[in-house]
Amino acid sequence: MSWRLDERANAGRENLDAIHVARYDAKEDGDPLDEVRLLRSLGLDARSTVLDLGAGTGQFTLAVAPVCARVIAADISPVMQELLRQKVQASRHGNIECVCAGFLSYEHSGAPVDLAYCRYALHHLPDFWKAHALVRLGNVMRPEAVLRLWDVVYSFQPEEAMERIESWCATGATGIETDWTRAELEEHVRDEHSTFTWLLEPMIERSGFRIERADYSADGIFARYVARRR
Repeated sequence: MSWRLDERANAGRENLDAIHVARYDAKEDGDPLDEVRLLRSLGLDARSTVLDLGAGTGQFTLAVAPVCARVIAADISPVMQELLRQKVQASRHGNIECVCAGFLSYEHSGAPVDLAYCRYALHHLPDFWKAHALVRLGNVMRPEAVLRLWDVVYSFQPEEAMERIESWCATGATGIETDWTRAELEEHVRDEHSTFTWLLEPMIERSGFRIERADYSADGIFARYVARRR
């Protein structure tokens, strides 16, 4: 259908760039072990099926694999998938499946998902497609399954936007190899589709989830959610 979004074209320039992907782990620490500890407290166990959607280089995938039954690591970027496959092979974990697919193209098979994990991925989609992605995600999850969503989501009011965004961009580093530069932060604001918390949260609820926990960064730039499939 011609009106469907080209999700790969919207994956973010940097995520299709082999040079950026090669240095991603040095730039971004996803606190995967802390995330696994949190999710174990919410029911993650050795029987769980986990879907890491927007898995990137597999930081969370590799951390969660030892404590669950099955991990599906899905990412729309072939470059990310190639690095992820190399890391999975080196890890020797036999319960990880790598899939080159995104929110709008992933097709699930097998037991319903017990835990869906989405970190810094949903912002690649415009809001209409975010809602569609959340509905599709909910359709592969069992009732009361957990969604962990962590992203750039703005918790400030519209009149604060110029000052808040400028303050965030001013934190950009000078070295691109191991940190995020001002140019990269500016590119995110300009070219990605990060939205406001007060738009995203009703969208999550209307898409079949119940938000149990929402945490916002002090600068109003990041949000972390725990939600359950109704």
